[in-house]
Amino acid sequence: MSEDMNNIEVETFTEGDKVKGTVTKIEEKQVLVDIENSKLHGIIPISELSSLHVEKASDVVSEGDVLDLIVTKVEEDLLVLSKRKVDAENAWETLEKRFENNEVFDAEVNEVVKGGLVVDLGVRGFVPASLVEDYYVEDFSGYQGKTLSFKIVELDKEKNRLILSHRAVVEEEKEQEKKDLLAKLEVGQTMKGTVQRLTDFGAFVDIGGVDGLVHISQLAHHHVEKPSDVVSEGDQVEVKVLSVDKDNERISLSIKETLPGPWTNIAEKAPRGTVLEGTVKRLVSFGAFVEVFPGVEGLVHISQISHRHIGTPHEVLQEGQIVKVKVLDTNEQEQRMSLSMKELEEDNIQQEYEAPEETKGFQLSDMIGDKLKDFNKE
Repeated sequence: MSEDMNNIEVETFTEGDKVKGTVTKIEEKQVLVDIENSKLHGIIPISELSSLHVEKASDVVSEGDVLDLIVTKVEEDLLVLSKRKVDAENAWETLEKRFENNEVFDAEVNEVVKGGLVVDLGVRGFVPASLVEDYYVEDFSGYQGKTLSFKIVELDKEKNRLILSHRAVVEEEKEQEKKDLLAKLEVGQTMKGTVQRLTDFGAFVDIGGVDGLVHISQLAHHHVEKPSDVVSEGDQVEVKVLSVDKDNERISLSIKETLPGPWTNIAEKAPRGTVLEGTVKRLVSFGAFVEVFPGVEGLVHISQISHRHIGTPHEVLQEGQIVKVKVLDTNEQEQRMSLSMKELEEDNIQQEYEAPEETKGFQLSDMIGDKLKDFNKE
């Protein structure tokens, strides 16, 4: 009678039937379950527990778990079952909706394999290396167990093919950040940025998701030969917004305008009477312009070049020549500085003709003494 009952029960199940089973025992390569409302037992081969490779069945299920299963084979006194196929069937419906809606979702990286990452979504999802980040990643080992945001970029249920991309999410987020930033940017605004790359004509600075160009003329107050002379990639800098072209996403920035001008506190840097060394930058009919600090040129009027009469500054000076000058006057507001070379000549002449300290007052007394001696002799 019992055998007849079992045969009847076995015949009531066919391949593809869905059943519920309670895990009663976990073995090395399979899981044993009791079938709900049946005296039959079932087994789940380890390969049918998950869409991912499973080392130990206990990593997927525990004793007492109630599982939704599908019959893959009917044997005389037991059923061969699959948890993986039920999970996949349930997952495809959700995944198709996500794909149609271009949805972003979070999932844990379950495996790092050659060529990319594997994510278990009830279906094995693959993330090719090129779709992990928007930059090159040499070692993916740190992604194991990490939760990332994904979009489905390719789905084919018949071929059991599911391709995911984290890069698409990153690029979409950055594009939105760029649009938000461009909408808020205003000319004259100052902000922090990071130097991203250098070119012959300037430096591109990331100001929070969008790059702006600091032209070479806007890197410093003094003349810059090449951008690498004043900034390096990765430098944190403060910049001022000069112009914004929102349609073409072009931003002009300036580092120079955030820095103190070369004339700032010039009276403190070069008080009247200070002797400085500078370079003759320009010669004009009325004098010579000498650069004494980067971006600061002072005028040596023709009358202050030399004690001797000269017709033009070219008679004694040439552009590029290094000279010493004395500060006569400074005007920060008008950015003017008066210099003299002649006064340094006077100082040198005075030093040459000055008697040594110990001889001062000696010559006159000696002369008087000598005269008195001559007078007494007479």
